[in-house]
Amino acid sequence: MSEECSHNCSECGSDCTDRTAPQSFLAQANEASNVRKVIGIVSGKGGVGKSLVTSLLACSMLKKGFTAAILDADITGPSIPKMFGIQEKAYANDLGIEPVNTKSGIRIMSLNLLLENDTDPVIWRGPMIAGVVKQFWTDVCWGDVDYMFVDMPPGTGDVPLTVFQSLPVDGIIVVTSPQELVGMIVGKAVNMAEAMNIPVLGIVENMSYFECPSCHEKHYIFGDSHIEEMAALYGIAHVARIPIVPEIAAACDSGEVEAINLSSLQELTDILEEE
Repeated sequence: MSEECSHNCSECGSDCTDRTAPQSFLAQANEASNVRKVIGIVSGKGGVGKSLVTSLLACSMLKKGFTAAILDADITGPSIPKMFGIQEKAYANDLGIEPVNTKSGIRIMSLNLLLENDTDPVIWRGPMIAGVVKQFWTDVCWGDVDYMFVDMPPGTGDVPLTVFQSLPVDGIIVVTSPQELVGMIVGKAVNMAEAMNIPVLGIVENMSYFECPSCHEKHYIFGDSHIEEMAALYGIAHVARIPIVPEIAAACDSGEVEAINLSSLQELTDILEEE
């Protein structure tokens, strides 16, 4: 045992034979960062709109008067910069890497902000990808941030594990779509969070329905919604549905996600505010 031992094994990284509690893998944030809440946005599979939900939540919290940031942990498929229309690149100073601000002031860090060309492929193995995600926490000068949203890649692999272990995640929001198959995959994401002692704050069903602009009848293009059943099954208290709206897709494609006005996530943002 070291003479400088604080007897707080959970926060100690030393390989000590006298350890009485599990070692903490939490990484130290950059000295120029003060992040109060970290919320992970997860999905069991790709293509369900996880990056959209991440962006909309960050925009919503900003409109509530909080400072917001997005850590784009989807290293091989980073889409956050394009959704916000960001063209500039991140740069480094003596303290670390400076995130790029969106038009409204959301702080963004994504691998595409470091690549010479947005279309350059990232042909890396899992451990290297996970290491970069960790560096986005330790090496980026986030400044004062009330809510950081982490856009994670789909599944339960290296990157989600790195985020859950290395970042002080306060909770996750699961994103899904109406297909019945997704229910099983949602279960994997929820069970992983529970195994890591991360609370599930809510579930969002994207592409839930299409509302006819003429008669306002709802059409369930991808099948009947099962979000209530899944929420009950996994004990998730808060649900939200995002309809199929062509204007949303158009805004994301043109880099104008900040211009989207959507009330569907109001309950979730209220819950985040109360956390």
